[in-house]
This record gives sequence, C-alpha cells and structure tokens, in this order.
Amino acid sequence: MKINKDLNKISGIVLAMALKKLYPSIVLADVEVGDQIANEWGFNYQFNLKESISIKDLPKIKKEMEKLIAGNPAIKYEVVDKKELKELFKNNKYKLELLEDAKKVGVVKIGDYVDICEKLSIAKLSAIKNVELLNVGGMYWLHSAKNDQLQAISGIAFENAGEKKAWEEEQKDRKERDHREINKSMELFAFSDMSGAGLPYWLPAGAAAKFEIDNYIHKLLLRHGYSYVQTPVLGRKELYETSGHWFHYRENMFAPCQIDEDIEVLRPMTCPHHLTVYQMKQRSYKELPFKVFEDAILHRYESSGSLTGLQRVRQMRLIDTHMVCSLDQIAETVKGAYDCIQEAAKVFDLPPQWIELSLHDANNKEKFFDGEEKWQAAENKLREVLKNMKVDYKEAVGEAAFYGPKIDMQIKTALGNVVTAYTIQLDFLLPERFQLEFINKDGKKERPVLIHASVIGTLERFMSIMLEQNKGNFPVWIAPVQVALIPVSNEKHIGKCKELQQFFLNNDIRVKLYNNDERVGKNIAVSQSAKDKYQIVIGDEELKGKNIKYRAYGSEKEVVSNLDEFLKLLKEQIASKK
Repeated sequence: MKINKDLNKISGIVLAMALKKLYPSIVLADVEVGDQIANEWGFNYQFNLKESISIKDLPKIKKEMEKLIAGNPAIKYEVVDKKELKELFKNNKYKLELLEDAKKVGVVKIGDYVDICEKLSIAKLSAIKNVELLNVGGMYWLHSAKNDQLQAISGIAFENAGEKKAWEEEQKDRKERDHREINKSMELFAFSDMSGAGLPYWLPAGAAAKFEIDNYIHKLLLRHGYSYVQTPVLGRKELYETSGHWFHYRENMFAPCQIDEDIEVLRPMTCPHHLTVYQMKQRSYKELPFKVFEDAILHRYESSGSLTGLQRVRQMRLIDTHMVCSLDQIAETVKGAYDCIQEAAKVFDLPPQWIELSLHDANNKEKFFDGEEKWQAAENKLREVLKNMKVDYKEAVGEAAFYGPKIDMQIKTALGNVVTAYTIQLDFLLPERFQLEFINKDGKKERPVLIHASVIGTLERFMSIMLEQNKGNFPVWIAPVQVALIPVSNEKHIGKCKELQQFFLNNDIRVKLYNNDERVGKNIAVSQSAKDKYQIVIGDEELKGKNIKYRAYGSEKEVVSNLDEFLKLLKEQIASKK
C-alpha cells in the first residue's frame, strides 16, 4: 500500500497540536514519517511529558485531532532565519538541536501553532479524510541510547475510504503473519518472568522445528568443509579487550561477573573463541583455509523496549562460522561462503533480494577501528570479489562491523521489514589483535585474514522470518507435527491410534496423538490451527482394514491410501525438502 508522506507529515503535526492543547506542559520533539511502502506506521511524533500517556488515551487525542481538522484552519508555509527560529523554539531543546547547523529552515504555521516543516503539497487540513492512532511507545531522541528517552505516538492518515479499507485488509494479513500471533495456536516458544525478559523457552513443537533447521545447517557446513567446534559461553574480560568488543560493543554485553580471580563475561559472539582455537597450535599454510562452525548460545543486552518476540532477544542461538585464510585465498573463501549461503537460501525459499556492501565511515572513529589503509584494502578486496562473482550490489557507508566491511544479503519480509538475512564479513583487524600467524610456503611466519559468515543468522530471528513468510505453514521436513492421529472415539479407537503412533515413531516421523476427551470435530479444528501437516482420523472403518484416510493441512479433500504408500509419500517430501 502506498502512503502519502505529505498527508502523514501534516497529520503528525496535527497530532502535536492536539497534544499541546491536552497537555500544556508537553515538550514536543519531532515528527517522523514512514517510507514509501507503508509498514506498521505512517507517522509518529516524539515528545517529553512527565505524565505517561497510554493506549487508553488515544481515543481522546484522536477526538481532539478531529476537532482541529474539522475547523480547517489555514496552513501557512514559510522559510525563516536562524535568529527567528531560536526565538520561536527557545524553550525546546529538541528543536534547537535539530536547528543547530541550519541557516534557514521551513516552518508550518497553523493558527498560533508553529513547527519545523518543509513546504508540503497539503494546503488544507480537510485533505485528511481519516486518521488512525495506532500505538504509544518509547524511543530515544535521534535513535541514540545516549539521548533522552521520549514517548511517541504512531498513526496513519488516509486520503479516501478506499485507502483505509486497503490498509485494514493489510493489517489483518499482518496480524495473521505476526509470529507472536501464530505462536498462540502452534505453541512454539514462550517467555517466563521467572527467567527474565528476552530469554526464550523453546517448547516441544518449536524445538522440533528448530532441531531440523539446525541439523540441515550442520550437514550443509560439514559438506562445505567446515569442522564443528564447541567453546565456552563465558570469556575473560581480557579476551574481549583483545578482540575490541569490550570497547566497541560494551553497551550490548551483559554485565561481567567475578569468578575467583577472574572477571568473566557472557559471550556476545564467538569470533574471539574461535580464534583461540586457531591459536592452540602452530598452523601451516597447508591447513588453510581453517574453517570452523559452532551452534553457539550467545547473550546480548537489548533494552527492554526493543525486545520483540523472537525477532530481538537477549539469549540467542547462532550457527556461527569463521574462516582463517591467507591473502591469496580471500576470493575463493568468500565465494565458498557465498555459495553455501545461496544453497541454504534456496532450500528455505528465502533468497536475498538485494546485496549491500557495508562500508566504514572514515569520520566515525568511535564506531570503527582506526586504520584507513586496512579499511581501504578490505573494502577493495570485497568489491573485487563481488565483481568477479558478477553479483550486483549497492554500497552502504557506515554499516560495516567495527572490525571490517561486510557483504549483507537483504530481504524484505512479508510484513515489509528489511532484514539482513545472511552476511559475510572480511576482517583484517582481529588477526592483528590476536597476533594470528601461519607458516607459509617459504617457511616464514605470515599474518592471515579472518572471514566471518552467518548462513541464516540467529535461529530465533530466522524462525520469526519464516513464520512471517509462511504463516506457520512449514514444509513437511520442518513441520513440528508431520502426522496427527485423531480417534473418533477414545474408548473404541485409541488402541489403533497408539499402534499407528508407534509405527510412525519407528519410521522417524513426528506424530501427535490427540488423546483427550474432546469431540473429534474439535480435535480436527485444533490440529488445523496448529498447522499439523497431515491428519488421520481413525474410526470403525480403519479398524477393519489396512487403509487409512488422510487430509493435508489446508485441504478439505480426504485421500484413501495404503499405510506403506502414505509413509513413502511422507519420506519423499521430507527428503526433497520442498
């Protein structure tokens, strides 16, 4: 759905006017407007107010906005100089910060209200035919945790009834795709106050699906020449000081703890640990590229306001890979990692939609390590690799990791979220910091290069993406329940169901027996809601012969089949991973 940015910008300003009337002590910050494709919001306005506004206040605020729109006051756009701007906003530190480097700025005047705003195509407030206020939340000023935490109200405006109807249909689809909503019927994961926010529990259904994804990636990496390692979930503070994470990533790490004489930290990533494995003996050029992977548990501190189901958590599982190679092996090693990722993306039907080469920002000394020559060498090497692989890409300045540039493979999900699904990172810094070496062909010590790669990212976020894309309708090989057995009568038919249950278990099929006192119709509905791939209802007819009747998820058609033929069908679908 297209969004009229001008209409949403002026609607955000009308929201600010309504807030000012209802809450005179409010300090208004600024309005932000969504991109050209509407995601979950059209606009939001940030503000500082001592009292807390909740979602229950939105109808009152919307009513005040509608009064202002109905009055249809004149809209005036002007350009004013810095001196006048400072006088206009002398009591508003947020506006003054936005205007710090400005000489002249556009403003909008509606009655006695003035706000920062370039000239828009909206001449009258009556252009706003309908406005919806969606949510109240918190956000940091200018999106930096170093700044004030503000409240923000989000909303969306429409030019006509057709637009609103299309948006409502889109919202319905979004809700159906929200992995948290899907989870209510599938029971994949949960959170508990007894453990803490952002620490997911994988329930039996979710753990079964995750196991299959894990298992596939493990086999894929082993086939591509990686070796499996396991390393500690803790590391000494000195380890992360050596890697640089302690200085560049500290705000995203859990607080350290004292253990005997050591200060230990829950690891936020595995690269320092995998380099420690590399250092455990002298390496020869014959051993390169040194390729390892780990199914690692990581801990990263995320603010409570940013935690969102599985999309953003504080404990995560990452099948992380690292490759140590010589300079002349960079191209082939990056290509190998790229091919491995492409193979996985095809199996999961989540191909990257575009590629970004994420580069450093030479002016940002805090975010990136200081070493311009190394940065230029690494970035040019990745440009060369992408060119030789004939991969189209665009450059994204300032999006590199602190230790090196990245190839980021992006997808836009069914909900309109842009996510980095797969990544390959080139790193000259950590080999230097860890003093990595190998003995080259001439018998001399040489510094290698490190390549980080993530085949599917964290399992939590990947699972949330898959749920968004398929509404929980996994392919048979991943589906938590591949066969559901439902007796017509528990008294008469449960014995046959248990016999079939053992048959499927013996053939490595995930099966669920609906052994309860519910009516058969209710169990069928629950099974459909849980997205069990195949349902087999056992009644009197099934007791008499060897045939069964099965129904695939989402289908009304019942198919009569020999049990062995049905098992063959299942195994073919599982093996094909389609």
